[in-house]
Amino acid sequence: MVDTEMLVPPEHLLREIDAAVDFNQLYEMVEPLYSEDNGRPSVDPVVLFKMVLIQHLYGLPSLRRTAEEVSVNVAYRWFLGYTLTEETPHFSTVSYNFRHRFTEETVNEVFTWILTEAAEAGYLNPKAVFIDGTHIKANANTKKQVKEQVPVASKHYAKELMKEVNADRDAHGKKPFDDDDDDTPVPPKKRKDNTSKKKLARRKKEKLRTVTKSVTDPECGLFVKGEHKRQFAYEAHTACDKNGFILETVVTPGNVHDSVAFDEVYDRVTAAFPETETIVADSAYKTPHICKKVFDDGRVLSTAYKRPQTMKGGHEWWKYVYDEYYDCVICPEYQVLEYSTTNRDGYREYKSDPKICANCPTRAQCTHSKDCVKTVQRHIWKDYEELADDARYTPEFQELYKKRKETIERTFADAKEKHAMRYTQYRGLAQVTNWVKLKFAAMNLKKLAKWKWNTLNLFAFSFLFAPQYTENPVAA
Repeated sequence: MVDTEMLVPPEHLLREIDAAVDFNQLYEMVEPLYSEDNGRPSVDPVVLFKMVLIQHLYGLPSLRRTAEEVSVNVAYRWFLGYTLTEETPHFSTVSYNFRHRFTEETVNEVFTWILTEAAEAGYLNPKAVFIDGTHIKANANTKKQVKEQVPVASKHYAKELMKEVNADRDAHGKKPFDDDDDDTPVPPKKRKDNTSKKKLARRKKEKLRTVTKSVTDPECGLFVKGEHKRQFAYEAHTACDKNGFILETVVTPGNVHDSVAFDEVYDRVTAAFPETETIVADSAYKTPHICKKVFDDGRVLSTAYKRPQTMKGGHEWWKYVYDEYYDCVICPEYQVLEYSTTNRDGYREYKSDPKICANCPTRAQCTHSKDCVKTVQRHIWKDYEELADDARYTPEFQELYKKRKETIERTFADAKEKHAMRYTQYRGLAQVTNWVKLKFAAMNLKKLAKWKWNTLNLFAFSFLFAPQYTENPVAA
């Protein structure tokens, strides 16, 4: 009698995965989601997870397509434990259970479980963590959109920055800023803020911004970057280790910048893997706050060169030299730009003497100001950026940065080309997050199974062809 065991090749991927982990651990994860003594018997949760796993392993576009493939594919039937004649679960059953059983907590447990298996096998190497983001096209039509006024989200490190800004202003003899984020009205006479009423009014107006929202999926964001096509998308901000295992991912709307989502990814990764020593990221993450956060934690940020944005046709940025001892800036004509103020964004402003600049022979290359004043800004956390620049010239971190193409970039390429992550059919941030995490969990499981299988075969090969001695070779 022919059965599925005879028809599935011994080196098939699903055989490797089945031997790599114990799927019975899933019963403990989903036990609270099932009733013991009420209702009809449900689909086996292991079968349900394996069907979702098949979808992500082979890049099938939907659960409906997966259910159809399972019914006709012998290897899929063997993996799920069904014979050639047994009826496989119907799509509607799988879809309903997936929506109600695979909650955010369950998906996180599955993702963590596979990472734990990889760690116990000794395959994780989180001393160097590679962080980047990739966009996923949303299931939304760009023609169905509306313009909305939304509040400007305050920076999560705003209080820390304002505290240091006020300390810097106090050290320079300037009055500190008041926290005008409070909605409580303050009488003009009692206002301690030295900012003018005009600027305060303009700042309050700037707390609203116009965004383009999708009518179909309001939780996605409009992705606009360079020559890329404008489209609604989500972005998966992801961290992986040196071996390509995905350690964490955070999904946001597509209009959220990489540096904004960094903190959440970084905090999760370092909490789970405190042994992390180096964070490798591209120049989009080279901001004063990120540099300060990483170096203050005793870690190193390995990043790329970030070209300063200077005036077209003007002096090169490096010709303006900062003198730390005198706290001033020397311009290309060897004139002094003295400290003027520290603004709310954390930048110290150094301004030139207009009387000197009025007769400067290279003023056209320096400033177009009608007042003949050149202003140079330097962030109060600039020293941390310079630490990142120093690391960039170190051979160790240069080699680490080169590995981005073999780790995080390779991960995104595999996810999109082999596992159908170029676009999503799900809508809503919660559903897309679960979908992405399950896809990355499948990729981790595939790598884990491959490595375990190769290690086992290598051990068997070396044992089979090892020299055999019938007597003591020394005595012989």
